[in-house]
Amino acid sequence: MAEEIIVLSLGGSLIVPNKIDEKYLANFRNFIEEEIANGKRFIIVCGGGKTCRTYGASIKKLVNITPTELDLLGIEATKLNAKLIQILLHEFSYPEIIINPTKKIKNFKEKVLIAAGWKPGFSTDYDAVMLAKQFKAEKIINMTNIDYVYNKDPKKYKTAKPFVQLNWNNYLSLIRNDWIPGANIPFDPVASKEAKNNNMNVFIVNGKNLINLKHLIDGEDFKGTKIN
Repeated sequence: MAEEIIVLSLGGSLIVPNKIDEKYLANFRNFIEEEIANGKRFIIVCGGGKTCRTYGASIKKLVNITPTELDLLGIEATKLNAKLIQILLHEFSYPEIIINPTKKIKNFKEKVLIAAGWKPGFSTDYDAVMLAKQFKAEKIINMTNIDYVYNKDPKKYKTAKPFVQLNWNNYLSLIRNDWIPGANIPFDPVASKEAKNNNMNVFIVNGKNLINLKHLIDGEDFKGTKIN
């Protein structure tokens, strides 16, 4: 039986919430190592997170910047985070960081493939969808810093309602229709439309909770939102 490939869209907010979260990265490495021992392989697409937003906020105070330039700046943050994760998992990793998720990847025999941002117009969520499509992965897991998809921002509104399951039409009605650089949404609209068109399942979970993530990967009950 072929080893299962799982796509993780690893939010930059988990890698660098304010500074590099060394404790979390140590736990994440142990988690990946254990899952590899259980026959899993991973594609890990790294977001830009706080690093991306910090650079973006600063440059906007200094000069007029176009959305394309802002996206390009954010993409560089994803590459930095991706290199950090590739080095963290170096003995398991494919030697190249994937930038173009539509390019045919040959001779991927390693346990882990690391990817970063590609080009302006969407987030790394879209890269995750395209890589899942290429490798026919059944699970795209978006590891973020919230427990569920909510009807409004749970950090601002205590009455925010969590969703355990949504179809793509309902999810798309909750978010803006277009992508703006640095947008902080569970799964970006461009990626969502591509996932919908390809009948993909996407899971939104709090990536800090690695025990919960294991439950999801193992097909057990988990805390989070399934979009299908």
